[in-house]
Amino acid sequence: MANHTPLAHLVSQVERLLLRHEELRRTNELLSTQVAELTAERDLLRSKHAAARARIDALLDRLPPPHTSASNGSP
Repeated sequence: MANHTPLAHLVSQVERLLLRHEELRRTNELLSTQVAELTAERDLLRSKHAAARARIDALLDRLPPPHTSASNGSP
């Protein structure tokens, strides 16, 4: 019977390792999904930022040139 004890202990350890492996695999899968979602969100925000920047630049281009201080408000 003493010969089965180390084997039973080894089997128990292997089973725990298999459970832990599955747990880590699922966690990794969830984290990978989260990274993909956050990457997509980041890309969308970058695109919106670039579009807003382009609109602001277009508005700035439409502004009249600033008056020089030499004219000092006289017509």
